[in-house]
Amino acid sequence: MTAPISPQSLRRIARLCSLRSKRWERCYTIVKLRSDPVYAAVAQELTGSSLPVLDIGCGIGLLAFYLREVGYTPEISGFDYDRHKIACAQSMVARSDYRGLSFTTGDARHGLPETTGHVVILDILQFFTPDEQSVLLARAASRVAPGGRLIIRTCLRDDSRRFRITVAGDWLAKLTFWMKAPPVCYPDRALFESVLGAAGLRVRLAPLWGATPFNNHLIVAERA
Repeated sequence: MTAPISPQSLRRIARLCSLRSKRWERCYTIVKLRSDPVYAAVAQELTGSSLPVLDIGCGIGLLAFYLREVGYTPEISGFDYDRHKIACAQSMVARSDYRGLSFTTGDARHGLPETTGHVVILDILQFFTPDEQSVLLARAASRVAPGGRLIIRTCLRDDSRRFRITVAGDWLAKLTFWMKAPPVCYPDRALFESVLGAAGLRVRLAPLWGATPFNNHLIVAERA
C-alpha cells in the first residue's frame, strides 16, 4: 500500500472529474496528486491497518480516492462544510466503482460524525481560532480507536520564509474562492503536545515539505 500512485491510478481519479462542468476539479486533481507528498505520507501511516478512516475537511475526497488506488480497503468517511466540494466528491463516487466511501456536509466547530478508527485532518486548522483548534483536536482524539492514529498536516507558526509563503498561499486560495474563509490562526508545536498528550495519545512531528515551498508538518498522534 505504500507504493507511489501509478499514472494509471492518477488518470482513473482525474477522469471522474472529466465532465466539462468539472474541468477545474480535474486540473486541481492532477496537479495535487502529482505534487503533494501528504497522500503518500498518510498511506504510509495507515499501512497494515483494518480500521476505518474519518477525513475531516475532506474537500473533494482526493485522499479517499488515493487510498483506494493504493490498496486501502476499510471504510472511509469524508466530512467538510463546503457543500460544493462534498457534492463533487459524491458525484465522483457515483461515477466510479469505489466501495465503502461516503461524504457528508457538516461544520467541525459544531461536532464530528460518530465513528471510531483513524482520523485525518489536512490543511484546515489555520481556519479555526486557538480555542476552536483545541476543541477540534480533543474531539478528533476521542474518535481514535486503540491502535488508531490521528494524522494531521498543517503549517506550523514560526518566523521562517516558508511560513510567510504558506500564509500567502492560503490568502490566494481565499481570493480565488477555492477556500471559503481566510486563515485565522496557525498552530504551533505546543498545541499538539498539550491537547493530544492530555488525550492519551503519543505525538510525533516531522517536516512534510516535499518539493513544495510551504511550511507544512506531519503530526501523528497514536493511541496505544
